[in-house]
This record gives sequence, structure tokens and C-alpha cells, in this order.
Amino acid sequence: MKTIQNLKNIKTTFVKKETTKSTKRFPAQLPAQLTALFFILLLAFSGAGCLGQDADDKTLVLSGSTSVLPLAQSLSESYMKNDTEALISVKGGGSGTGIAELIDSSNDIAMSSRKIKDTEASNAESKGIKPIEYEIAKDGIAVIVNPANPVNNLTLEQIQKIYSGEIKNWKEVGGEDAQIAVIARDSASGTQEFFTEAVMGDVSYRSDLITQSATGAVTQEVSRNTKAIGFIGAAYQGNSIKTVGIKIGETTVMPTEENILSETYPLSRGLYFYADQDVKQIADDFITFVLSPEGQKIVRETGYAPVKNT
Repeated sequence: MKTIQNLKNIKTTFVKKETTKSTKRFPAQLPAQLTALFFILLLAFSGAGCLGQDADDKTLVLSGSTSVLPLAQSLSESYMKNDTEALISVKGGGSGTGIAELIDSSNDIAMSSRKIKDTEASNAESKGIKPIEYEIAKDGIAVIVNPANPVNNLTLEQIQKIYSGEIKNWKEVGGEDAQIAVIARDSASGTQEFFTEAVMGDVSYRSDLITQSATGAVTQEVSRNTKAIGFIGAAYQGNSIKTVGIKIGETTVMPTEENILSETYPLSRGLYFYADQDVKQIADDFITFVLSPEGQKIVRETGYAPVKNT
């Protein structure tokens, strides 16, 4: 609006100036110069419109899995260093939330730690969205306890019994005599859904299960509660918590990159981007970058297992 007002002022000043000089001496010049001014205004409006369109074409929104979140943030930061006009927004909320927002056209890319459900894909297609799957990394679900807990490994059966409530005390699995505080994710979490399929099957969760809306919240709760157990994406492992190995026979398997890629670790999984088939150019370029050697190198550096050789 300021630019338009300035141009109006220019027009007013110009008319006064020419009129004062002599309208008789230059009868044809005034309309010609006003025509020129009109074209300047037209170009100004056209330019503003183009700038707005270009800005929108360079804007990218990702949302969904908090397991994928730190990876997407690292990849976005690197991409924006190479493309300084790009503006990428990344937020969590859970895999289900990200896919729902893709269906509602509220984001450009859904981040998910599970595969899209048939019902979600059908819902998307009914709204003119055809989700395309891109596996961007491999990950594992790490079962975690407080560093003060002496338990170092558990079988999948023991983990299931802890989460169902059949096992209630740490002494039943070689720990101290203390009630187990059981932490899980909420229903929007892809990590929660994967854990349910891989560990629980048809067995119901215990009634006193403590649910958290984000991976960071699970980590924080376990780090400050010596009686707690939880599960998180392997990339979130750190010194404030202790990862419990999965015991298979006499072998304890940890969620290392090698074990995740070979699927020796029983809780290995893929991490995904979902985007509409008619995705805009910046989204297509970003996904191409993520799957490139440079992008996959960032995957490894961020603590995930790459799906392609770097």
C-alpha cells in the first residue's frame, strides 16, 4: 500500500508541475507520460503477484512422526543452505496426524514411522490425493529403562508381559523389588502402532499404562523414574536413558545400524515420507535430495540407518 501511495504522489506532483509550465506548449506529452505511469503501476502489481506466487512455490510443509522429526529437521536445514529461497517448516504430532494433514492438504509431505493404512489411502483418494510412499531411512524401536536399572536385556515375550500387566515387578525379570511404571505412546503415534503389531499382537495393554504424546516425553519420563520402562526410535538413544537389548536364545541383540539394516534386530522398521502424486516442484526436489548420497549421509550422521549406500 505504501508503494501505491508513493506512486499516487508521483502522479499528483507530475500533473501540477506540467500544468504550471504550460499546457498549451506541450498538449500531447501529458497523456503519453500518464500512460507510462499506468504501465509502471501495472508492472508493480504484476511483480507483487509473481513474488507471492514464487514465495509459495518455495514453501514446503512437513508434519507427522516425532521419530522422523529430528531427521527431517537436519535434512531441511541442509537443503535450505543449498537453496536459499526455500522455506521449509517441520513439525511433529505423530504419524497419524501427518497423514491426516496430507489428506486434508494441510501439508506437502507426511512423515511416518509406519506404512499408510488402506483406510487412509482410500480416504485420501476420495479427496483427490494419491499418496506416494518414499522410504527415506531405516530405524529400530529401542526399549529403554533408567540407567540405574540393573536389567540389561529382555525377551520379546517378557516385554509383552510387562506391557500387558502379567509382569508387574522388576524382580520377575532379574531386577530389583519394585513395581514397574510402564510408558507408551498415544494412539496417533506410528511407533506405538508398530510396537503393538510387533510385540503385543492381539494381547491388550495393561490398564495403568502411562501414555505420552511425543518421543521426547517418553525419554524424559524414563530418565527421571528408576522404575520406568518405555520405547522410542533408536535415533533418540542417549546417556540419560539405558537401552535394553532384545534377548534371542542366548544372544542379546542391540539396535545398532548393522543389526537394523540386516533386520537381525527384531524391532527394525522403515521410516517414510508420503506426498501426493501431483506434488509441487520443491517437494519433489527435496525428496530427491533426501534420497541422494548427500541426503543419505545426513541420515547416517543423524543416527538413522540409510536406505541407500553413501
